[in-house]
Amino acid sequence: MVTYFTEDISFPFKEKRLTSRWLKFIAGSEAKKLSDIAIIFCSDNYILDVNIKYLGHDYYTDIITFDYCEGDVLSGDLFISIDSVRENASFYGVDFPTELNRVIVHGLLHLIGYDDHSEEDIAVMRAKENYYLSLRDKV
Repeated sequence: MVTYFTEDISFPFKEKRLTSRWLKFIAGSEAKKLSDIAIIFCSDNYILDVNIKYLGHDYYTDIITFDYCEGDVLSGDLFISIDSVRENASFYGVDFPTELNRVIVHGLLHLIGYDDHSEEDIAVMRAKENYYLSLRDKV
């Protein structure tokens, strides 16, 4: 089950059902089962506090993924900074919903086991993001 929350912002997310169905589809496509996923939309300041408190990183980011997976069962928390997503959408010349969905799928891909530490890993993750983004409205 995917649940949606906000912290430190007002953000009415209207595509909960479609997004939940899409994430379940992605999990199944990757031979995983979707369990408890919390998506927490927050501000830059809130995600910075989380980054410092839990990861010891003193910088802003668009997403922090906490992985509680067991075997092939996906479970975790995705903290997403709406401020950073808006800024990234402008920087990359895409609309806000596309960038938000990219960040959401990015977090799920981390839970599935994909990484983005090397150039090769980044290329694989980007390809997966693009593939699943292309299918979002078809599930």
